[in-house]
Amino acid sequence: MICGVIKRKKKTGSHPVYLNVYDITPMNGYAYWFGLGIYHSGVQVHGVEYAFGAHEYTTTGIFEVEPKRCPGFMFRKSILIGRTDLGPREVRTFMEKLSEEYAGNTYNLITKNCNHFCNDACLGLAGKSIPHWVNRLARLAEL
Repeated sequence: MICGVIKRKKKTGSHPVYLNVYDITPMNGYAYWFGLGIYHSGVQVHGVEYAFGAHEYTTTGIFEVEPKRCPGFMFRKSILIGRTDLGPREVRTFMEKLSEEYAGNTYNLITKNCNHFCNDACLGLAGKSIPHWVNRLARLAEL
């Protein structure tokens, strides 16, 4: 009799990384079901949500809010993207490094919006991209 070795999946991290998705317009209630919509998103880890927004200055456009409560938007859903081993301080350091690429005056609805930021943050924290539907309209507009 040959004993098989059971391989266990490698644990990918201790702390969950969520993408919080918000409706920008009430039209999303209908458009969502057709795979369309205009969404704002933020990345939640360690009880803090990080997002990116526009302003006219060369300082960072990354900001922190209470999870699922970003002002000006209607919360739609939270999606578990993956897990990270980074602790709260390491996540903050990672966000500070990412902020060098995301100044408020570089925001662009088509090429560098909150969803682009969230994708970069999720790749760096959990090694996974955000779902394609979240930023679909920006990608379609690039065509």
